[in-house]
Amino acid sequence: MDIRQITPSYSVSPQIEPSDMTAIKAAGFTRIICNRPDAENPPELQAEALAEAATAAGLDFAVLPLTHDTMTADNIARHMDFADTATGPVLAYCASGTRSSVIWSLGRVSNGADVDETLGTVARAGYDLSGLRPRLVQLSD
Repeated sequence: MDIRQITPSYSVSPQIEPSDMTAIKAAGFTRIICNRPDAENPPELQAEALAEAATAAGLDFAVLPLTHDTMTADNIARHMDFADTATGPVLAYCASGTRSSVIWSLGRVSNGADVDETLGTVARAGYDLSGLRPRLVQLSD
């Protein structure tokens, strides 16, 4: 696993596996957000299999599959709600962690966060989202 902390309460990761759940729980996470569509994965890595493993490990599991086209205002709000209502730290995952970083950035700026601060935060975690700046600026207006 390659877990990258964005904030103390929100981290992202590339694809996780059912066998990772014990380590995710031990790392202090309470909720996992799946941002990867099932069509991108074989059955053993699809949301249902991961949700079962997460539940067995005592983790909450939320599903919000994302593509470039589905990063809508409604999905941004849903994602932020999943993150904000967790009882502890959240781990969001997708193929590389980028989509989970993008949706968090969109949500932060939509809620009044500074664009440069947001881009700097995800850059420190290893995600260069500078190409997202125009959309972030648009959301901040």
